Amino acid sequence: MTERNRTMMQFFEWHLANDGDHWNRLAMLAPELKKHGIDSVWIPPAAKAITQADNGYGIYDGYDLGEFDQKGTVRTKYGTKDELLKGIDACHEEGISVYADVVMNHKAGADETEIFHVIEVHPDNRYEEISDPFEIEGWTRFHFPGRQGEYSAFTWHFYHFNGTDYNDAEDETGVYRILGDHKHWNEQVDDEFGNYDYLMFANIDYYHPEVRDEMMYWGKWFAETTRADGYRLDAIKHINHEFIADFVAEMREEFGDDFYLVGEFWNPDLEACQNYLDIVDYQIDLFDVPLHYNFHEASHAGRDYDLSRIFENTLVGTHPDHAVTFVDNHDSQPHEALESWVEDWFKPLAYALILLRLDGFPCVFYGDYVGINGDHPIAGKKELLDPLMDARYRYAYGEQHDYFDHGNTIGWVRLGDLDIPGSGCAVVLSNGDDGHKEMFTGEHRAGEVWTDMTGNIPDAVHIDSEGYGDFPVIGGTVSVFIKQD
Repeated sequence: MTERNRTMMQFFEWHLANDGDHWNRLAMLAPELKKHGIDSVWIPPAAKAITQADNGYGIYDGYDLGEFDQKGTVRTKYGTKDELLKGIDACHEEGISVYADVVMNHKAGADETEIFHVIEVHPDNRYEEISDPFEIEGWTRFHFPGRQGEYSAFTWHFYHFNGTDYNDAEDETGVYRILGDHKHWNEQVDDEFGNYDYLMFANIDYYHPEVRDEMMYWGKWFAETTRADGYRLDAIKHINHEFIADFVAEMREEFGDDFYLVGEFWNPDLEACQNYLDIVDYQIDLFDVPLHYNFHEASHAGRDYDLSRIFENTLVGTHPDHAVTFVDNHDSQPHEALESWVEDWFKPLAYALILLRLDGFPCVFYGDYVGINGDHPIAGKKELLDPLMDARYRYAYGEQHDYFDHGNTIGWVRLGDLDIPGSGCAVVLSNGDDGHKEMFTGEHRAGEVWTDMTGNIPDAVHIDSEGYGDFPVIGGTVSVFIKQD
């Protein structure tokens, strides 16, 4: 029996309201998401952060999921621990898997300062030392007074980190490498800035055996406590790659081969992504950042972009079984650190390219679906994305025939699967003028009438005696044709 297509949703965007109601929204929307074929959600970091308004990436205490009075709040930005668990339960009741965003690169908001020795390094080349050794007063002492040892008695000191960015004694910022016996930057990281081990806050040192043991323990505790079905691993190009490989192996040993892991390796270079998959022995998936940048470029270039080459130099093109395809996410949205927003006109085309094809594991962005809040709000596109999500769930099955033979108008046909009645679809899109594609739907389709479920094309297409149909498209849009009725 053919399984239905998998579709993930990133269930947050950067500017969600700090109302503590997001886990409740997850529980409320779970049935609606399932109806449109969403069978997994990636939720934002659930642990207590440096402030209540923080999105969770400024992580303070991984064991506080909105349960303890710490950092001036019990709940996180998203709600309480009880609400989190109820939201996950609601997803499970609908058959939706939940993937938790785990932040393991750094810690923020220490409880006390400590005095220790550092060397300041050049921010653009972390191997270049620009000072002699000297003392600083840094925020590196974490003992979590509000939790008082519940779940874990581990406390953090400066020697559990290898870098920080603030000297409290002098009120100065910089990139400071912490000194100590056998202490240096982790080598198994991205080579941007010479060595990109250090990203922000107090940088966790994965060469320290106590740190490795504690983070392995926490990874198991979090999944057992929340009943999460997998992890989205944040900022993995900054974390010792060997530790990530070991972490993945331990999570799989503990929770089984179905425990899903996908990594955020934000690098548009395909070779770098391929090398990372080699390092972790293909035990995780990666977000297809190169494809995202192709979408970004295509959306700004308009008709000058050659759509027939949209999948060149992408992870889904070379490693489709390990590619999580996406259009935008919380980092790429406007006014954020990695802003590379795909223009609105191209969004339906890009989503068709990830949702309706054979390869890749597509992820729909909450900001595209529901909308973006904040000072620069953007309306959601639910009415545009629902038909594409429905088409993936109901029709986009079977053998795929591509018609990537024109720079502005491309198409493909999914021939359907006998196990899924009514399946099969024809997709055509254009970034230039109005166009059309004559495409083969199968000899058994002769005489059928196909209609555009997006509503862009009002006229039906009649399949000829040999199984071909001539499928039109309006310039700058996408149409998805399915058998009438």
